[in-house]
Amino acid sequence: MNLRPLHDRVIVKRLENETKTASGIYIPDNAAEKPDQGEVLAVGPGKRNDKGEQIALNVKVGDRVLFGKYSGQTVKIDGNELLVMKEDDLFAVVEK
Repeated sequence: MNLRPLHDRVIVKRLENETKTASGIYIPDNAAEKPDQGEVLAVGPGKRNDKGEQIALNVKVGDRVLFGKYSGQTVKIDGNELLVMKEDDLFAVVEK
């Protein structure tokens, strides 16, 4: 991928939700909700504080993160739908 986010932005690829419930019922695509988890594909260098020092981000490439359903800006790169959002839009990192 040839994207390099600026400042405190991250690029996230949504992870697909299950299309089958625990009881075995399949959910059609048009009834499914947008997934609220994703994998971080790229991170910016960080934002600068009042003194001009760069503050590194708390997430790294490969982290699985939680975010709001309507967070970020959707972009299409090479046929893939990605999200560009600020680190502040992320709620948590999912630990394995």
